[in-house]
Amino acid sequence: MKAATVRYILDTIGEMFPDAHCELNHSNAFELTIAVLLSAQCTDETVNKVTKDLFQKYKTPEDYVAVPLEELEQDIRRIGLYRNKAKHIRNLCLMLMEQYGGEVPREHEELVKLPGVGRKTANVVVSNAFDVPAIAVDTHVERVSKRLGLANWKDSVLEVEKKLMKQVPREEWTLTHHRLIFFGRYHCKAQNPRCQACPLLDVCREGKKRMKTSQNRKDK
Repeated sequence: MKAATVRYILDTIGEMFPDAHCELNHSNAFELTIAVLLSAQCTDETVNKVTKDLFQKYKTPEDYVAVPLEELEQDIRRIGLYRNKAKHIRNLCLMLMEQYGGEVPREHEELVKLPGVGRKTANVVVSNAFDVPAIAVDTHVERVSKRLGLANWKDSVLEVEKKLMKQVPREEWTLTHHRLIFFGRYHCKAQNPRCQACPLLDVCREGKKRMKTSQNRKDK
């Protein structure tokens, strides 16, 4: 894709969502790590409801380890896959205590060693907690990137991330990540995207296809 087109896409989405930000409530890197871990296959809204009480009860890795696993499971049972996530949280906290002095590491390569922390989670943590430029590719970022042609349909999540990193200026990585999420969450939704009211319709292959299909139905 031409650099001018990429710039047009970034600027347009920026105008639509100038205040895009991480919607997971947290007050430090540790809480953010737990919140992102919980957010897998779950909405940020649900996670925030759970962490409102969770972060009052548990302040440190030691707090999570001090209670029986069953108690932690009950505290997060409204979250999808809560049993697996409770185990990940417990093992993550043990690892933080044993290898990192109870602190969340700042380095991406160290973060991905933690139980339940994949590349996406690590990118969210380093960018939001430690101000290191990163693009975390979640379902919204992946969908929007492919629809707009910033990535290919068959690209893996890692390939999407690499292509975005190549096309987007490094200093804009984190902000672009948030804006793409907002664009995908509130406008270019998985089901019923707002193509008719989209300022990017002229550069969106998916939007053009959907609008053409819609027009063909009306003509019949």
